[in-house]
Amino acid sequence: MLTAKQHELIRFIQQRLEETGISPSFEEMKEALDLKSKSGVHRLISALEERGFLRRLPNRARALEVIRQPEDATPARAVVTAGANVVSLAATAAAKTSAPAPANDVIELPLHGRIAAGAPIEAFEGHTTLPVPAALLGPGEHYALEVSGDSMIEAGIFDGDYALVRRTNTARDGEIVVALVRGEEATLKYLHKEGGKVRLNPANASYDPQFYRPDEVEVQGKLAGLLRRYH
Repeated sequence: MLTAKQHELIRFIQQRLEETGISPSFEEMKEALDLKSKSGVHRLISALEERGFLRRLPNRARALEVIRQPEDATPARAVVTAGANVVSLAATAAAKTSAPAPANDVIELPLHGRIAAGAPIEAFEGHTTLPVPAALLGPGEHYALEVSGDSMIEAGIFDGDYALVRRTNTARDGEIVVALVRGEEATLKYLHKEGGKVRLNPANASYDPQFYRPDEVEVQGKLAGLLRRYH
């Protein structure tokens, strides 16, 4: 049995999906339910997930899927008046089936910290995400890193940019990669292999290339795109 607020929320989400194909934002849900904060919305969604009524699509912004409706839910258009036809459950189900799927045009990428475009610094795993237009990404799994430093400015990569990285452990010669150096520090550089060494090349004449043994460098991804915020 759902609480009144849980019942109200799932009806509101389903209505928005049927009307626009996009699940409502947390701010819209907060206002629709007259809640004081978005944390209340989070609690309601978590409770509905646990009970099998809702599902969040992973790594997507504003993407909620209504798996099932409460058994005691009244169809929105099932209003009975004298001489009127009653809207059947089958018709309601057909309307749900024909409703557009949630628009997943924005992806929430894991933001794993800052990466050096200069001397290597640590890139760390975190719980922060970065909303990214899906059109900027190709196939595969991606993550984001905030760029620190100016050693890649001649490649158009500046301090404060967000590097969008496709996760992979292989790369071709001359590609821009996220390289983990000696298992401790990560850096963003051009990858070159020469004379039994790995050369990590900056894109700034003020910096020198870095040379390592092959076993000291692990490719953790290739640059797939950049996101820049203007303040």
